[in-house]
Amino acid sequence: MKTLLRAAAPIVLPLVGWPSMPARGADADQIRALIIDGQHNHNWRAATPFLKHVLEKSGRFTVEVSSNLKPGDKPGEAPTVPFPPDLTEYHAVISNYNGAAWPEEFQKTFDQQVREGKLGFVLFHAANNCFGNWPEFNRMIGLGWRNAKFDDRLYLDDAGKEVRVAKGEGTNTGETNHPYPVIMRNAEHPITKGMPKEWMHAKDQLMHNLRGPAEEVQVLATAYCPQTKVHEPIIFTVGYGKGRVVHTPMGHDVFAMSCVGFVTTVLRGTEWAATGKVTLAVPENFPLADKASQVPVEKK
Repeated sequence: MKTLLRAAAPIVLPLVGWPSMPARGADADQIRALIIDGQHNHNWRAATPFLKHVLEKSGRFTVEVSSNLKPGDKPGEAPTVPFPPDLTEYHAVISNYNGAAWPEEFQKTFDQQVREGKLGFVLFHAANNCFGNWPEFNRMIGLGWRNAKFDDRLYLDDAGKEVRVAKGEGTNTGETNHPYPVIMRNAEHPITKGMPKEWMHAKDQLMHNLRGPAEEVQVLATAYCPQTKVHEPIIFTVGYGKGRVVHTPMGHDVFAMSCVGFVTTVLRGTEWAATGKVTLAVPENFPLADKASQVPVEKK
C-alpha cells in the first residue's frame, strides 16, 4: 500500500548529462512510478528502458514496469511486474502502451484510482491512440488520435486564443515529422514554470487535429504545425475528478525522447501528477529558442 510522500527539497539538475540529484536516504521522498507497456505500434522495447533510466536517474522516482504482452510475445529488457498490476502500490502510472483493451476489471480500477486522485497519470505520443471505445479514458486524456467524426478538436490561433472545432468538422488526426519550436502558453504552471518562452524540440512527429471531449484541458504549451497552420497542443493537463493527468504528444522515438525538453516535461509532469507539486528544477542545459539539447543515449 502506498504511503504519503514527504515534501522534497528543490532539486537542481546538472549542466550536462542526465538529469540527476544526490542520492536520497529516505524512501518516503521517492515517488513510486509504474510504466505500462507491452503492445505498441512504436518501439516500446527501446523507449521503456530509456524512460525508466531517466526517471530513476533523477533520484525522485522508483520505477517498475508492467507489460501487457500479446500471447506468445517476449517481454522487453526492463524488469516487469505481472499484468495487470496492483495500482495501489504506485503514485503515478506512465503509459507507453498502444494495443488491445485492458481487462474490464482493470479498466474500472484504473479509472477509479485516477478519478479519486490516488494515482497520477502521464501519457506520451501514441499512447493517446488506443482505447477509443473506453469513454472514461477519452475524458481522462482530453484529446487523442481519432477521426474527425469522433469528437471536438482544440487548437490555439495566432493570438493565443483557444479555438474548438466541432465533431464532424475538419480532418482526422495526423502528423508531420521535423524539429519544431515549443511555445509556452502557461508559464506559471508548476510543470512549465522556469522553462523559456520558446524552445526548440528535437526532430519528432508533431500530431495535429487531436480529437476528444477536451474537458478540463489546460494547455501549457503548443507547437505550430506547418500543415494545419495553427498552434497544436503539445503539453497539456487534464483535470479528471480529483485526479491529475499530464499529456504530451511528443516522444515518437528514443531520439525525440532524449530531448532535454521532453525529459524535463516527463520528469516534472510525473512529479506533479503524483503530488500536485514540482521540486525538480529546469536544467541549465535546457533547449534554447534556436537550438535543441539532448541527453546522452547509452549505447549497448
